[in-house]
Amino acid sequence: MQIQSDEHKNYIKNVKTKKYCVIFTRLVILIVFFSLWEIAGRLSWIDPFLTSTPSRMYKSFIQLYAEGTLLSHIFITCFETIVGFVLGTILGALIAILLWWSDFISKVLDPYLIVLNALPKVALAPIIIFWVGNGIKAIIVIALLISIVVTIISILSGFREVDEDKIKLLKTFGASKLQILINLIIPASIPNLISALKINVGLSWVGVIMGEFLVAKNGLGFLIIFGGQISQLDMVMMSIVILSILAYLMYEIVAFLERKIVNKNS
Repeated sequence: MQIQSDEHKNYIKNVKTKKYCVIFTRLVILIVFFSLWEIAGRLSWIDPFLTSTPSRMYKSFIQLYAEGTLLSHIFITCFETIVGFVLGTILGALIAILLWWSDFISKVLDPYLIVLNALPKVALAPIIIFWVGNGIKAIIVIALLISIVVTIISILSGFREVDEDKIKLLKTFGASKLQILINLIIPASIPNLISALKINVGLSWVGVIMGEFLVAKNGLGFLIIFGGQISQLDMVMMSIVILSILAYLMYEIVAFLERKIVNKNS
């Protein structure tokens, strides 16, 4: 028993060591990248006006923060992204359940889903602006449209991959369709649901930024467009870095929820 305990401790230690090595390597790569970027700009290997540098981005960050506008831009973009993400996930899941529930509706709507998935959603942006107005509503709707179709297809495919023999077994015991959905289909499709959430993180950010490019007067997307218009590429690069950090944090939150769900079910 003592040998097994020692082996288990060594295993846990090795797992933690590998985890710390991965984190350390990531940080080293990040530090080296930004250091080389800064050095290349200072030594004129690259044109700092066109590519900016970490120090110039930091100055732009401090300037916007001192003006009191940066946090407002970040909050607006985060709010639009979270709302678009939540709506896209919930509505997409509900529509997927409806399509699984009714084979007739599913067969009728299948070609439309394929067309909507292939259609560039940004092409609908001018129409959306006329429908809901020029503001946050339009941005959220654009983000919703970009994520909802992928969510439907991803979750529905997970529903359809559930073992048919298990479904027949539950039917044999007299289970209703709702009971099958709650007790078999959804639990068995949790990996697909988590995958849909992860995909939606990226799609929601894409939708919001595209919407802000078109109609916003606030937000990080607006800062990117505005910075380009006035030739302040430091502002543009700074906004892109902030977006990258926020998108990563949102992804990590979803990954954390995934670990909690997996540990609970295991």
